[in-house]
Amino acid sequence: MYAIVETGGKQYQVEEGRYVDVELLDGEKDSKVVFDKIVMIVNGKKSKVGQPYVSGASAEGKIVLHDRAKKVIVYKQRPKKGYRKKQGHRQGFTRVMISKIRTTAQKSAEATAE
Repeated sequence: MYAIVETGGKQYQVEEGRYVDVELLDGEKDSKVVFDKIVMIVNGKKSKVGQPYVSGASAEGKIVLHDRAKKVIVYKQRPKKGYRKKQGHRQGFTRVMISKIRTTAQKSAEATAE
C-alpha cells in the first residue's frame, strides 16, 4: 500500500516503513507528524483518488532528522561586462519515517472499536 501525500507545495509517494525527505517541517526529532492532504491511495489493485484530497485519510510518521541537502552552485555571468557572481545554496529538509497510512475505512473501524 502506498499513498501520494501533498506537503510543502510538493507531492511525495510514501509507503509504510520507509522514509521520505520533505520540505523543512516544524517539530523536534522523534516527534509525531500527521499528513492529512492525501491525494491518492493505492492498495494492490484498488485505488482511491481524491478530489482534490481523499477525505478522512491520513499518513502518520515520525521525524527522524532535520538536515540540509548537498550544495548547489549558482553562477551568474554577463559576457563582455566583467560581471561574475558565484553563490552557493543548501536547501533544508526533514526526513520522516512513515509508520502508518490510514484510509477512511480503517479510521471508522478504529472509532467503532473504541
